[in-house]
Amino acid sequence: MSRTALRICPLCEATCGLTLTIEGSRVTGARGDRDDVFSKGFICPKGASFGAVDGDPDRLRAPLLRKDGELREVSWEEAFDAVAAGIRPVVERYGANSVGVVLGNPNVHTMAGALYPPVLLAGLGTRSVFTASTVDQMPKHVSSGLLYGDANAIPVPDLDRTDHLLLIGANPLESNGSLCTAPDFPGRLKALKARGGTLTVIDPRRTRTARLADRHIAIRPGTDALLLAAMAQVLFAEDLVDLGALAPHVQGLDELGSAVREFTPEAVTDACDVDAGTIRVLARELAAAPTAAVYGRIGSCTVPHGTLASWLVDILAVLTGNLDRPGGSLFPQAATDRTPRPAGPSHGFSLGRWHSRVSGHPEAKGELPLSALAEEIDTATREGEPIRALIVVGANPVLSAPDGNRLDKALGSLDFMVSVDPYLNETSRHAHVVLPPPPPAQSPHHDFAFNTLAIRNQVRYTRPAVPLEPGRTAETEILARLVLAATGMHGADPSAVDDLVIGQSLGKAVKEPHSPVHGRDPHELAAQLTGISGPERRLDMMLRLGPYGDGFGVRPDGLSLDRLLAHPHGIDLGPLASRLPQPLKTRSGKVELLPGPIADDLPRLREAMTRRPDGLVLVGRRHLRSNNSWMHNVPALTGGSNRCTLQIHPEDAERLGVRDGAPVRVKGAGGEVTAPAEVTDGVRPGVVSLPHGWGHDRPGTRLRHAAADPGVNVNQLLDGSLLDPLSGNAVLNGVPVAVAPVTPSVTEKLTALT
Repeated sequence: MSRTALRICPLCEATCGLTLTIEGSRVTGARGDRDDVFSKGFICPKGASFGAVDGDPDRLRAPLLRKDGELREVSWEEAFDAVAAGIRPVVERYGANSVGVVLGNPNVHTMAGALYPPVLLAGLGTRSVFTASTVDQMPKHVSSGLLYGDANAIPVPDLDRTDHLLLIGANPLESNGSLCTAPDFPGRLKALKARGGTLTVIDPRRTRTARLADRHIAIRPGTDALLLAAMAQVLFAEDLVDLGALAPHVQGLDELGSAVREFTPEAVTDACDVDAGTIRVLARELAAAPTAAVYGRIGSCTVPHGTLASWLVDILAVLTGNLDRPGGSLFPQAATDRTPRPAGPSHGFSLGRWHSRVSGHPEAKGELPLSALAEEIDTATREGEPIRALIVVGANPVLSAPDGNRLDKALGSLDFMVSVDPYLNETSRHAHVVLPPPPPAQSPHHDFAFNTLAIRNQVRYTRPAVPLEPGRTAETEILARLVLAATGMHGADPSAVDDLVIGQSLGKAVKEPHSPVHGRDPHELAAQLTGISGPERRLDMMLRLGPYGDGFGVRPDGLSLDRLLAHPHGIDLGPLASRLPQPLKTRSGKVELLPGPIADDLPRLREAMTRRPDGLVLVGRRHLRSNNSWMHNVPALTGGSNRCTLQIHPEDAERLGVRDGAPVRVKGAGGEVTAPAEVTDGVRPGVVSLPHGWGHDRPGTRLRHAAADPGVNVNQLLDGSLLDPLSGNAVLNGVPVAVAPVTPSVTEKLTALT
């Protein structure tokens, strides 16, 4: 007999509400939840395939422990005994920094991934921290930190009310949006056009999003910051700057005008391959629109000037008066945000508080570049110990970081490695212990991170749709026990981690004058928390202390876990609203338009005006039916357009002798790969494109479907030396490559003849 259950989809950043059909303990169907306060029934192919993802037979069902060189199933007790025995001796002998931690993209899609890694890092005290952010969005965090004093204060486009939307390096019709949580992004763009608004897309590929646009500009890859700087220059030169209500909240306007003066449209046109007249039109239209928003994403982040491009996206919003304005770009207010503090000067944001051991890369937001992970393991220096043990949580850096071959070898040299992963993949195959979380239907869900980026304030929570299977351990308990094993408290009750966090959080809250619980007894407050688990009690605490919370009884109509559970489709908290100056944490208490690190990096951007690549350059691409390397093992999400091909323009194909469908060899600084050619005018001349997340051909994995059509790892074309210096983000787009058709060998020719 079947039943239904609600679930928030964890498979991308859109966070759509689902209605699952369940037979016994198996998810047999998924459709959009029409009553969901945020997604209102929208669903994409990933959400529709939730049951196939959840029930993948290759998901690990029990912990694995390496014995005599082989990974074998063991009990949870034996697995955590091995974790404690593997990590603690390394810490005690070589120091905390000899233990590295790698956090992958899936962490922000689970409650456990949001709640426990910060406790793990604090308990270990290691500075050897690497995450997927430095192959993705770290430039946006750094630019926000420098502008607003808070690396997590990221304004998002007000999609539902804007009159003019400029997208650069973004393809939300394929990605469903990123750093902008918006169910049914395609429908919202169509609604923008239907109400008479304008959509402009700047992208070297004619993507699905670009085909929807009123204007598509095929920029040369990697020159996003130059184009945006020229637009800013036009606004100053033509007296189009109008800060409006922002004026009291910014500083450095005159200095900014001087800093961009040299970036005229004529000066950047050769590098960008966008004519000066078009650049002026873009700036004028942005200034003339009643409301306007600029949105830049991975294409403008993973380039040599990613932080400058991210900074300029917000600068254009400021100069046109569209920052912190309905219809422009606004700062979301999540239900689990900390209690809003009074506006005023704060501690600011700093870069380079420490540096990587080998190449001296500065930290950003407490992280080192993922590109540096291999050298931090395999290279000895006089500056401290190399990484000897590694904790990997929901990450597959062998495929997601540059030069996976080097990292693959480095992982094999570690003294100890533990991986929290549902699969034995290209990275976890090296682990001494693999701890598999249960399928998503067996886990609770609340979006801590994505609600801070949502285009509408709302709050939703779903309990597990299916009970834990026998032998399974909740992901929250796995990570809590990992914290205990790694920090010298192995054997303690996992609930001790949640109790510790609750005690510390309430202890701080009662001491803060602006807190709703100031002066109260933290033990009395802790006793009031509801929930059937430690994670639920923590969620209850965060809701009650948050901006919409009941303040532990101070505001009877405020949020709590009990109230949220009474609204299974979520609670709508209203449209985004102007919030400045409250979100600012800069030392001045204002938006600092020209921070020192930005000003210091502008000469490098000026040098880029004179550069123009002679050969082909590479860009990546995403598919609607995948998310990085996660989902290539699910038959329902592969095939069709989700293929690993090298897209190349017909002019380049003819010049190089490349035939559609024939194999081509692509060579970069980090190595070479061979992939089928896809000749298409969907990429501009001089540009080729390979998708991200493929390369499932390494031995020792248990990904049967993915291995049958492995594709190639685009990141193997990179050697990891190209980074955005401010953020440490890998340069993945606009990198030079050589392309040639694969010439059949003599043996292959003879075989074909016979």
